[in-house]
Amino acid sequence: MERWRRVIAQYRSVPGNDVPVVLSRDGSHGPVVHGLSAAAQARGIDAGARVVDVQAIHPDLHVEPADLEGDEALIQRLVHWARRWCPWTARDVDHGLLLDVTGCTHLFGGEAAMLRDIRARFALQGLTARVAMAPTPGAAQALARFGSGAQICTARDVATALAPLPVVALRLDAQTTRLLDRLGLKTIGALSDLPRAALMRRFASLKPARNPLILLDKALGKASDPLNAPPDHRHFMTRSRLPEPVIDPAPHLPALVDDLCTLLARAELGARRLRLTIYRIDGDWRALGVATARASRDPSHLRRLFDGKLENIDSGFGFDLLTLEALACEPLSLIQDHLEGKRDPSADVAGLLDRLAAKLGADKVSWPDWQESHRPERVERRVDALQGTPAAAPTLLRDRPLRLLTPPEEVRVIYAVPEGPPSQFNWRRVTYKTMRHAGPERIAPEWWRDRPGTRLRDYYKVEVEGGQRFWLYREGVIHDGRGAEPRWFLHGMFA
Repeated sequence: MERWRRVIAQYRSVPGNDVPVVLSRDGSHGPVVHGLSAAAQARGIDAGARVVDVQAIHPDLHVEPADLEGDEALIQRLVHWARRWCPWTARDVDHGLLLDVTGCTHLFGGEAAMLRDIRARFALQGLTARVAMAPTPGAAQALARFGSGAQICTARDVATALAPLPVVALRLDAQTTRLLDRLGLKTIGALSDLPRAALMRRFASLKPARNPLILLDKALGKASDPLNAPPDHRHFMTRSRLPEPVIDPAPHLPALVDDLCTLLARAELGARRLRLTIYRIDGDWRALGVATARASRDPSHLRRLFDGKLENIDSGFGFDLLTLEALACEPLSLIQDHLEGKRDPSADVAGLLDRLAAKLGADKVSWPDWQESHRPERVERRVDALQGTPAAAPTLLRDRPLRLLTPPEEVRVIYAVPEGPPSQFNWRRVTYKTMRHAGPERIAPEWWRDRPGTRLRDYYKVEVEGGQRFWLYREGVIHDGRGAEPRWFLHGMFA
């Protein structure tokens, strides 16, 4: 919610703190509540509730769509940013952070001082942090979410600290929480006091991630709960410091590219996106980026991507520092070339795409992608050629024309065979006489996407006197109750 307020404030005014605000996401039966403000929490609104049900109770509710991708990106950045306090950090299942600070607290003046520093630095980022320190990840996240918000718990008093917390603090799902509530087990202390044999038989069918007894043992330290920390992000960058300011970066680019490709080869990686940055002597900087269709560390190929672009950089009164960094990398193994000296055709195609995108712009180079649809005009779409690989065309398209008219053009039928193709039709002021035909191929409306009342189509392959072959369709049939007389359209031409 805090991230949403900070982003929205850049474009428009945000509701006041007294207005209940919820962020919605798609659910199985309509939008559901994903995040909520303090005012919404005070009214008893719960995450996961349907938005329409909440609006019926609270008419003044302010609903905004949640940015799930933005939230995920923020969490991933915070995971690595939090390594300023310890080398092992990971993401919690409930959009939190877990830090293994074993042996690191003395560097910040002790455990209490470290927690104060964490809260202060998150506050500088515009985020409110609820923190806790405990001997196990389960106990730490439970105390942070349902405790005082800044609690330190040792191994000797972890059971006492967790006892008054609700059972949902063990990261249980809603179904298991309701079951424990029916049994009268509302707190972790009440759950731990009961005999384990009877409870284990009741919860034996649950998965370990949902079994409250297994989660309780992990929180108390009786079962292992290792921290799976993601690896550090590897940053590949080369730089060139100049003894005096220069204006043209072109003479220094080959050495930067060669050094960067050497670093990538050692790591068996290839670059997908590169950025060249010059730092001017007036304190300003300018950057230039290029992208590749597939991972590459060929120095000559990467250098050619900057041809014709370096003169567009405003060097000002000169620059004395250049950097070249790989913003995105992919695995690229060290492989031996073909013994017969043949070139890799896919590498040639990728190199051509890279040069075209660098010359014309990435948005000008695209290829077709396919999606599931009965309507021919919806099957094909254009995607950025640098963002993936072309997919094989569906088998259905092999019997369809290569060129489609967008949108289909209506033709005037002079004479039509009942329930068949037109014997003569006029298209673009030219009359065509049908010699032979094939079909029909009936395509029904997509009821989940088309508007009510959309008519079906009967497609025909038609060959006319001059030898041209067209793809015609009749929209609707007589007496279908969805309009007047059927209409004819020309949708494509065969080679």
